[in-house]
Amino acid sequence: MPRRVLAAAPAAVLMFALVACGGGSDSGDSAAGAKDTQANQGAAAPAEEEAAEAQGGDAVETPLTGEAKQKAEAAALAAYPGTVVKSEEDAENPGTYAVEIKKADGSEVEVYLDPKTYKVVKTKDEESDGS
Repeated sequence: MPRRVLAAAPAAVLMFALVACGGGSDSGDSAAGAKDTQANQGAAAPAEEEAAEAQGGDAVETPLTGEAKQKAEAAALAAYPGTVVKSEEDAENPGTYAVEIKKADGSEVEVYLDPKTYKVVKTKDEESDGS
């Protein structure tokens, strides 16, 4: 009897792992499951933003990536030399990119850019913002 228990233990562990990972689904397409998960996460994002705003927090802002990140940061640095702290799609000013720059004197400025032309449309001194 103990040998049967020992022999069954690895099979039980394997079955548990498959069920926990979703490997036992009938779809047979793990990529489709991943797409569904991503789609569900994307659908929840507006609700998360509303919840953050309702609690007095900042809305969730999407970090810039790829060519948009490179161009936005280069344009912001051309206008305000320094070091990029972060770059993102701005939630406070929809339809703009925001690049936060730490200048040589230690002060910070947020530079807002038009995403089509990468021209500066406005700036905000981060020190006077109370940040």
